[in-house]
Amino acid sequence: MSKSELDPQKLARARSAFAAVRYARFLGLELGEIRPGEVSIHLEVRDELKQNQGVVHGGAIASLIDTASAFAVLTQIAVDERVTTTDLTIHYLRPATTGRMTATARILRGGRRLFVLSVDVHDNADRLIATAVTTYIKIAQNPSKP
Repeated sequence: MSKSELDPQKLARARSAFAAVRYARFLGLELGEIRPGEVSIHLEVRDELKQNQGVVHGGAIASLIDTASAFAVLTQIAVDERVTTTDLTIHYLRPATTGRMTATARILRGGRRLFVLSVDVHDNADRLIATAVTTYIKIAQNPSKP
């Protein structure tokens, strides 16, 4: 298996985990390409995702970015490991009003505990809608309750 191919077990895990994310289904997110350290997720623009000015709400774009990032990290961690977002910086570059948006998340650096990713969101005309940098941290399997 080459470095550009994902282990079949990790691929199956990613697909299964994505199908189990109720929030992703609620938003209408669709899993796209999955490669080691890189995942694309799609979102069709619809009226329910727009704010009062007729453009896609920044929160919907942020959710698209965060979900793509989480699944890019998922391709690089063990089955029993968990991660969570520690920060997310988004630059909204142009409004999205119609069509399909695609977020592509790429791991820039993966360490023992932290992962740093860059994410680009394009519309169906391949225009850059937003770009982001985010960090994820590994967490305990069963965090103790406060």
